[in-house]
Amino acid sequence: MENVLRIIIPRERIGVLLGHNGEIKKRVERIFKVKLRIDSEDGNVEILSDIDPTKLISARETVKAIGRGFSPDRAFALSNEENILDIIDLRETFGKNESEIKRVKGRIIGRDGKIRRMLEEFTDANISVYGHTISAIGDYDAIFIAREAVRMLLNGKQHSTVHKFLMRKRRERKKIEKTELWEKDIA
Repeated sequence: MENVLRIIIPRERIGVLLGHNGEIKKRVERIFKVKLRIDSEDGNVEILSDIDPTKLISARETVKAIGRGFSPDRAFALSNEENILDIIDLRETFGKNESEIKRVKGRIIGRDGKIRRMLEEFTDANISVYGHTISAIGDYDAIFIAREAVRMLLNGKQHSTVHKFLMRKRRERKKIEKTELWEKDIA
């Protein structure tokens, strides 16, 4: 029995999903062992598989990530089972107030992309600000920290406060990683 998942992505992202000569579409199909049917008129994408439902879901998340502004290379990080896609819809907080959405997107991106790069560096997550969403790809811990930092910025916290939060979280993660390595060496 063939399983089908449907998703709609922005029409302007269909070309990215297809890739040059269909190479990205073929790559998705090969990696996840699925078949993609793409309607470039309305952005509807059908993902079909009769093998593994988890691959079907991973393929959907990868297509969704491309639709939310990630490059295909960054979106393919979702082929690793440890990585997840997290999407914050700014309309849930700010309604349809386009000027407010534009303002907070600017706070997340920062001058010349500086804040977005800082978020990526300190969390080990990839961040995309696209349309009315802010999305992140990473492992659970990275996503948790990135989401909290983004929420702080959305709530008006100063960039310096968020920077200190991120530095503290990174130190905590490094300490845990060192402890795990140390315990692994003893065992």
